[in-house]
Order: sequence, then C-alpha cells, then structure tokens
Amino acid sequence: PQLCMHLTVLDNMLASLHCSRGHCSFFQSGHAPAAVTECLGLLERFDLARHAFRPVMELPGGVRKLLDIAMALTGHPKLLMLDEPTSGVSAEEKFMTMDTVMNAIDRGAQGRPVTVVFVEHDMDIVERYASRVIAFYSGRVIADGAPAVVLEDAEVQRYVTGSVRSTAGAGP
Repeated sequence: PQLCMHLTVLDNMLASLHCSRGHCSFFQSGHAPAAVTECLGLLERFDLARHAFRPVMELPGGVRKLLDIAMALTGHPKLLMLDEPTSGVSAEEKFMTMDTVMNAIDRGAQGRPVTVVFVEHDMDIVERYASRVIAFYSGRVIADGAPAVVLEDAEVQRYVTGSVRSTAGAGP
C-alpha cells in the first residue's frame, strides 16, 4: 500500500480496502457501512482507531508504519511480507511496534491464519519475534532453524551479525 498523506487514516484504509477488491472508484462513491466497520475494526486491532480522522501527515513515523501494515491486511492475505518492519522507528518504540503488529496479526482476519515473513537486521527483533530464521550469505542459505540455534551459528555470527566468537581454549 501507499500512504496518501493528505487523507485521513480511515480514508487510507478505505482506499486500500476498495483497491483490494478491485474497485477503482474510491473517490466517486460513498462508503458502505460494512466497509467502514471493517476498516475501523482493523484500526482497532492495530491500536490506531483513535487516529481514524487525523490526516496521515500529522502522524509520527511509527504510527504510519502500523497504518501501512494495517492497510496491507485489508486484502486478507495468507502471506504478509515485511521488509524491516522496525526501520525508522525509534529504539524505544521498536518492541512496542512489533508487539502491536504481531498481536494484530495473531488475532487474525476473519479467522484466517496469516503467515508473516520479515527481513530484519535488528537481531533483538529477530530473536524475539521470529519462530524460524533463515540466514543468507553470498547468495546461499548458511543456516535455517530456530532463532536461538541460528543466531549462535558460527557462520551467521561471522557473516551476518558481525560478531565473532572467541575460539580461545577450544579443542581441535
């Protein structure tokens, strides 16, 4: 989705909902009460309902990020791909942002499960929110598994996270 900065949060949601249903006449027609109710429900799941009638340009970056993800859910996807969902969000807000996203997605859309795939370079986020991690280096998978296992992998530490484990005292 693309945020329309001069529109309200609710209007952005309604535009996304209409587009996800193949309707291009968003500005030429009224909004069905069911569409407004659905969008307000999504905004509530993302703790954004209080911003429904504010122009997007007035919102801080973290709130815009949440709105962007909420808009993506208007199409009821089975798979949601997020590219660095906490980039641009302050260090103090990153966990709150991810908690909100993951809780909103866990509550599901009409009982349908949503698989979330995210690319993230913040290992604190990866460790806390991923159930499976696939680490790549130079075009190949170097580790695949549970976060605790993958993040302790020597190749991952060397090539991906930048940390190097000490081998002093290690046997042959």
